[in-house]
Amino acid sequence: MTSSIAKDSIDLGIVVRDPEAALQFYRDTLGLPYQTKLDMPGGMTMHRLLVGGSVVKIVSFENAPEATSPPGGLNGATGMRYFTITVSNLEATTQAAADAGYNVVVKPTDIRPGIKISMIEDPEGNWVELLQEG
Repeated sequence: MTSSIAKDSIDLGIVVRDPEAALQFYRDTLGLPYQTKLDMPGGMTMHRLLVGGSVVKIVSFENAPEATSPPGGLNGATGMRYFTITVSNLEATTQAAADAGYNVVVKPTDIRPGIKISMIEDPEGNWVELLQEG
């Protein structure tokens, strides 16, 4: 049996040590619309931000987990290493992140005709790919 997909987008959870730093990056710098804050069982707090029909969930705990993802982006380890947000203003968004002091790992680059990307490191070391078509 296969899954019967009921939503045309995904929800992505990012566990962070510093939710305010994550919100400054995702909400204030990248401009993702803030939806809500939820206090969850087990000392967990979730902030929900929108990306079209998708949701980026910024999750923190009263007692942060000890383990962290290894640094190094794409070739630093296996597992989920980056996710992509499609934008219509790649250059401006990338520059805003650079101006705010975030590490732009890949400057705006044409990767094939009509497709340009950049990659930015969030405060937790996760890589976010910005993609622009056209």
